[in-house]
Amino acid sequence: MDTAAETFSLQAVGVIRNGVKQPFLTSDDSDLRMQGEIDAIREEVRQSYQAISHIVINHDMNDILDGIQDYSLIIVLYWGHKVPPGSRQLTQVHPMGSQDTPLKGVFSTCSPARPNPVLMSVVRLCGRERNVLQVSGLDAIDGSPVIDIKPYVKDFFPQKDTRIPEWMRQLCQEMS
Repeated sequence: MDTAAETFSLQAVGVIRNGVKQPFLTSDDSDLRMQGEIDAIREEVRQSYQAISHIVINHDMNDILDGIQDYSLIIVLYWGHKVPPGSRQLTQVHPMGSQDTPLKGVFSTCSPARPNPVLMSVVRLCGRERNVLQVSGLDAIDGSPVIDIKPYVKDFFPQKDTRIPEWMRQLCQEMS
């Protein structure tokens, strides 16, 4: 079977609940755009990283969280449910919607506009009450389906000889 043509389904294991109702980046079938003025977006992003979000795991899967509270950081994989269908066809975007940055292939960006809008955040785990995790630093919007959670173990990730392109370094600096 040609794996490029293979389709499969994912099951949501939970949902994200927070006060973020609209993404700060939107997309259509041509590119990404920031939703507003850059300084306001920077402040919104800073506030969202400090705010507490709740990850509500399906009640019938409560045991799936046993032991997670022993970690300070977790990786949350979630579905970009508000990414329009046309955006899933994009192959290149201006990263962060910045027209000053040259077009880049979607896989070289953290853009939500991608063939499969699987998004990821490393977040601080602040607490757990039964099937609900309280986290900070989650940049997802309210209602995003959670597809997986993994513990963040820094030893599993390369620590040396990593590089990022200058345009990404600049965008990160602008958003901080």
